[in-house]
Amino acid sequence: VLQKGLKENFADAQVSVVDCPDLTQEPFNFPAKGICGKPRIADVGGVPYLIPLPQKEKVYDLNTVAKDIELPGAFILGAGAVSSRVLGINAELIPIVQTKNEKKPAVNGSYVAQINPADKGCLLEKYSSKYTDCEFGLLANLYASEGKPGKVIEVKANGRTGQLNFVSCLRQTLEKHYGEKPVGMGGTFIIQKGKAKIHIMPPEFSACPLNTDEDVNNWLKFFEMKAPLICQPVIVSRDPGFDLRVEHTHCFSHHGEGGHYHQDTSPDSVQYLGYFQPAELLFRIDRPKETHLVGRD
Repeated sequence: VLQKGLKENFADAQVSVVDCPDLTQEPFNFPAKGICGKPRIADVGGVPYLIPLPQKEKVYDLNTVAKDIELPGAFILGAGAVSSRVLGINAELIPIVQTKNEKKPAVNGSYVAQINPADKGCLLEKYSSKYTDCEFGLLANLYASEGKPGKVIEVKANGRTGQLNFVSCLRQTLEKHYGEKPVGMGGTFIIQKGKAKIHIMPPEFSACPLNTDEDVNNWLKFFEMKAPLICQPVIVSRDPGFDLRVEHTHCFSHHGEGGHYHQDTSPDSVQYLGYFQPAELLFRIDRPKETHLVGRD
């Protein structure tokens, strides 16, 4: 299904089932070896807690989320916002955490992408270099598993010929094929060659309400960042009525760049390599009572 859809949007695409590579190795350096074992997705909070105006009291903990999704000790990947209570600012969180269990403390391999106060560029830092908690704020889309090796879906796509970004292409392909039945998946992919459009939220929350997508885009800071970028996507083919964010991807690198992935900007030369696992369960945590569709992209 995925291969057929990707070939409509990329010059070359191959999808196969392979053994998950050891994700503790370069370029991932994750705290767990794989993305297999009881795979599940959690959509926590939501964009309505960020805009039109931020609800800064919305703070969560990845160790608590692991228990809430009935998988204490889960290995969690995804995309979210930092806890402004901890950092004192707003920033992009790239969560990569082996949560704590009865025997072991949490291992936090997350990254934070923020606007560098010195030059207004991107400042990417390892979370554990400054903080010891596993908090996040406002919203997150998370893929969780036991972090075990096993069989995964390997996706290769080169040379983008269509308008859709890599993640949207995967999601819309699933939606087209499975229709009413929601299919979710998560994992990691590398933009191996090329460049990508990435945003980072400003350190200060907006004082004026952000009421439209245009308002949001004027507030966000956009950058063109270069490969290799290691991305953590969470995808659900369609929202079965839980007010989900159906796709959300954050990325980091080993050259100081990272943030929220929108699209590659070098369609001819771009190369994607990803490893995905379909999720068995979906958890919706702290769903906003008042909602809207602004700022979901």
